[in-house]
Amino acid sequence: MIGTMPAFSGFSAGDIGAEREFYADVLGVPVSEEMGGLHLQLAGGQRVFVYPKPNHEPATFTVLNFEVPDIDAAVDELTSRGVTFERYEGMDQDARGVVRDERGPAIAWFKDPAGNILSVVQPR
Repeated sequence: MIGTMPAFSGFSAGDIGAEREFYADVLGVPVSEEMGGLHLQLAGGQRVFVYPKPNHEPATFTVLNFEVPDIDAAVDELTSRGVTFERYEGMDQDARGVVRDERGPAIAWFKDPAGNILSVVQPR
């Protein structure tokens, strides 16, 4: 029964106003305010709920991946909008911060204002 019902994921943030500005203005994601938090309206009808949490601690893993057709263009555009891409020790990242591995997709990570880890991913 539950497998046929709509579902959405969520994660927390300490400052919902900063999250709204980042997701709407920097990333261009349609955002609506509901239940004291934000619903991110993603392509394909998917949605994610960002809820306020006073003692928020950022996730130590990727909470949201944005699939893009051209990772270099996506990284360049986000960088021009002030996004800083993460560098991880032991990862073979190029000058843009992109990992290009023949075993998987090209991927680059960045953080939202709450410190949650996001990525842009270009499928193989």
